[in-house]
Amino acid sequence: MSIRLILAIPLLLASTWFGGMVLAASTRGTCPSASMNATQYSSSARTASGQPFRPDRLTAAHKKLPFGTRVKVTNPRTGASTIVIINDRGPFTRGRDIDLSLAAARAIGLKSVGKVCAEIL
Repeated sequence: MSIRLILAIPLLLASTWFGGMVLAASTRGTCPSASMNATQYSSSARTASGQPFRPDRLTAAHKKLPFGTRVKVTNPRTGASTIVIINDRGPFTRGRDIDLSLAAARAIGLKSVGKVCAEIL
């Protein structure tokens, strides 16, 4: 009997008992470093750093990280990752940590709002 099967059986039994909530706590989709709530955004003509907003560039907005900071963002569901450069301020919606440009969101397969793994480089 494989170790995966040995580990899967108790999870399935617990999942049945707790209505599936245990599977959400499994190791699939976890972040080895920090996680952030992300969204795709569009900005006005200029970013807070003074650069023109370019949705086709791998950029992001963050409230506190300095402009020019490189952050590796990974979609834990797909494993796709990209490196973005902070060049704007935001997000200004409660519960959100980072706003990704259209190109960055597409690069990792983020459709709207979701959790991403973030690593400051």
